[in-house]
Amino acid sequence: MDDSTPRAVTMRDVAQAAGVSVSTVSHVVNNKKGARIGKDAWERVQRAIQELGYRPNAMAKDLVKGRSRFIGLVADVIASTPFAGQIIRGAQDEAWRHGYVLLVANTEGNEAAETEAIAMMLEHKVRGVLYSAWYHREVELPAGLSETDCVLVNCFASGSDVPAVVPDEVAGGREATRMLLAAGHRRIGFINTTTPSPAHDGRLEGYRQALADAGVPFDPALVVDARPEQEGGFDAVGPLLAQEVTGVFCHNDRVAMGVYDGVRELGRRVPEDLAVVGFDNQEVIAAHLRPPLSTVALPHYELGQVGVRVLLGLDAAADDGRVVVACPPVHRSSVSITAPA
Repeated sequence: MDDSTPRAVTMRDVAQAAGVSVSTVSHVVNNKKGARIGKDAWERVQRAIQELGYRPNAMAKDLVKGRSRFIGLVADVIASTPFAGQIIRGAQDEAWRHGYVLLVANTEGNEAAETEAIAMMLEHKVRGVLYSAWYHREVELPAGLSETDCVLVNCFASGSDVPAVVPDEVAGGREATRMLLAAGHRRIGFINTTTPSPAHDGRLEGYRQALADAGVPFDPALVVDARPEQEGGFDAVGPLLAQEVTGVFCHNDRVAMGVYDGVRELGRRVPEDLAVVGFDNQEVIAAHLRPPLSTVALPHYELGQVGVRVLLGLDAAADDGRVVVACPPVHRSSVSITAPA
């Protein structure tokens, strides 16, 4: 150890300089009400604190009071997803705004690591825990979360009274379909995922609602379930074009990328022969396709922000325990503003 490194000033140092006991210094530092300390002793302690540059241990003070300025966030694989931990960043920024620091545990779905992480956060007397999943789904709550305030982020637990902050999948599906309707399309396909999920059901419901609002009959033949990846979109192009669709709403941006490939393979063009809308706003895909992809953004950053606000009591959940966060449309060039012939 480097002997030149200055040693932190302790309560014992202050006590010796002021000629009082350590407990007296503690009472002064913590402004303990009812403590029997004379004015002269109080002033000597305050003077010693200033002269020695003593800084109270904020964490120790908070733990004595049964609380801390930490908020925990337990995630599965969120830090390794293409969205680069936007939930974490949103939660971190909002926590800091209100005087809290975020403790993050990325468990990679390991149950033992998750249990240990929650136990560590409880030992640090966190203000509460955000429990987050990298995609919107139902989860089973770990037992340890019952010992502190908790908010679910991008996930939910049926039968639980724990508030859940989730994306508005239905409204997102409406927005995606409305982009195509606004450009004059009426024969609109939807490539949905094969995986049961809130996104599968919600985005389909939003698609149907937007068609109904525009007076366009729903045609089940225009809904194709496909693998939620590039190959799924590629395989769906032929069947949809055979149905004479002029626009297609894709379950996610990876599927949309496959649709671009399929359209090009057939000697067609986006958006002249087929307008395309994605979902996710995965920047590495959507902004760099040619033409750039119109899509709907998943509000990961906002989910983290709102999660912290609900935990701190600044925002309230609805009667069903949910807080839904809007999925905004992102207009680019894959939908022509000219109505199809």
